[in-house]
Amino acid sequence: MEKYAIIVAGGSGKRMGKGIPKQFIEISGLPILMHTIGKFYDFDNTISIVVVLSKNEFEYWAKLCVKFNFLIKHTLIEGGITRFQSVKNALQIIDNEGIVAIHDGVRPFVSDFTIKESFAIAGEKGNAVAAVKVKDSVRIVDGNNESKVLNRSKLVLIQTPQTFQISLIKKAFEIPENESYTDDATVLEALGETINLIDGSYQNIKITTPEDLLIANAFLKNG
Repeated sequence: MEKYAIIVAGGSGKRMGKGIPKQFIEISGLPILMHTIGKFYDFDNTISIVVVLSKNEFEYWAKLCVKFNFLIKHTLIEGGITRFQSVKNALQIIDNEGIVAIHDGVRPFVSDFTIKESFAIAGEKGNAVAAVKVKDSVRIVDGNNESKVLNRSKLVLIQTPQTFQISLIKKAFEIPENESYTDDATVLEALGETINLIDGSYQNIKITTPEDLLIANAFLKNG
């Protein structure tokens, strides 16, 4: 069965305050995005990798690949204004049947175990979405700034990869975009499909703020 990985890396990185998109910030001597691509390649070097970037970042990315002698084969696709549009653009170039993992370009610490489980469960059940249990107490705030506690035992934090049988997720992305689609799983759910959660990892962080960079470098330092 053919395997694909769509790495979505269209963020601007404004919250990072570094002057460059966060996916290009270096950690341990490589841009974050290269670490992320490498995770899927190292897991299985036959996976077809599709990287989604803003069109105006193609040239900069090409220069980075030369600078860092980055030779992992991948296909560049122009992203859209929204994540929905970016993923849809990437799915349109996949003609084969198989399984596709959709992953955030700034989650460079995804484990082999999670990738393996995501492909296996998606192959069996149609989809697999990484998630972790909520550690902290959680409250919901209403319009009057009043709050009430939620039962955290019933809550999870959703991560990527979110992995799907290709025919199923392509069908899902034929529906009109809606602002309620916060991730790829919610698009599939709109078709009436049940979402299958698998174990993610607390180390599988999404690097979006300066604090996340500190955590990422700590992970790398401690191996």
